[in-house]
Amino acid sequence: MENKLVKLPVCILRGGTSKGVYILEEDMPADKADWEPLLLRLMGSPDQKQIDGLGGSQSVTSKVAIIKKSDRPDADVDYTFAQVSVDKPLVSYKGNCGNISSGGGPFSIEKGLVEAKDGMTSVRIYNTNTDKIIVADVATEDGMVKYGGDFAIAGVPGTASPVKLKFVNPSGTLGHGLLPTGNAVDVLDVPGLGPVEVSIVDAANPLVFARAKDLGLTGKELPEELNADAAKLDLLETVRGLAAVKLGLCEDYKRSAWDTPGIPKMTYVAPADDYTASDGREIKKDEIDLLSHMMSMQKTHPSYAMTGAMCTAAAAVVPGSIVQQVLSENVDTQFIRIGHPSGILECGVDFVENGAVPDVEDTFGFRTANFLMEGTARIRL
Repeated sequence: MENKLVKLPVCILRGGTSKGVYILEEDMPADKADWEPLLLRLMGSPDQKQIDGLGGSQSVTSKVAIIKKSDRPDADVDYTFAQVSVDKPLVSYKGNCGNISSGGGPFSIEKGLVEAKDGMTSVRIYNTNTDKIIVADVATEDGMVKYGGDFAIAGVPGTASPVKLKFVNPSGTLGHGLLPTGNAVDVLDVPGLGPVEVSIVDAANPLVFARAKDLGLTGKELPEELNADAAKLDLLETVRGLAAVKLGLCEDYKRSAWDTPGIPKMTYVAPADDYTASDGREIKKDEIDLLSHMMSMQKTHPSYAMTGAMCTAAAAVVPGSIVQQVLSENVDTQFIRIGHPSGILECGVDFVENGAVPDVEDTFGFRTANFLMEGTARIRL
């Protein structure tokens, strides 16, 4: 039986520490029920190597951004994020990716959805996954995106122009506020381990934070080390699954990897300390405000998700949260330094104190982006 051939215009951009396929929504099938099989074939999933598609065999390189001009008065473009599972026939639209968001501004300018201005162009991005606005400030020159610059981010070689991302009113992507359970700290009864304190915080994306030491971890683990420890991966997914049940995202924590693989994001934190990054660089305790590791699609994130940084920044100002408990004293909330496997990520938060639950006005950070390829994907369905 001969396969149907679909020719799909696509671009590939690196956004932050992720890489994704960017597509104009007008080029996608009109029926969104047809999106999943198309995206799975586009990326070559399910296959651990994604050898027959454009995916790069890791969760951070198996991502898709679908973008169109917005009809909203508060946005220039609408952006839908799709996390394509590497090894499962699954596409998740739950949650957003901040790194891929950082490519949304440049892509929108490149495709003429937003007109470039002299020096800097602000692109107002409406993320359909989270019902939130992100403002991306993109360097532009002579009517074009300026990719070259001297700004470096951990996890990406070389330098480029910074892209400032501001997540406006980021709390409550699930519709239940910054603390969706109503508590700064919850206790999960983890089979085989016992009670574990966590903070479930929802800003930009929902995250579940646990102390590293409570899980038998240090916060200094390298990705390849943790990914080789099946028992620890199972423990971390169990904690995440229990949090997902508590949030009403699934009914059985053992099904979390299928029913809600992308959110909440599992994150474990520890007080600042000296550690060795993935590239062998020695990072000193006084260079960071906390150690933090994120999981992505049941594996260790090689660096740190931008939405994760935004949620970490928000959690830092929640009185009594797990994040606040491990933070360095007198931390500058405009410049929170997260020590992660690839290095240091700086982020900040603007907020108003309001008792147990602060009003988070916005969270922000800096990424870079690079336009890698434009062409036509040939997809056989």
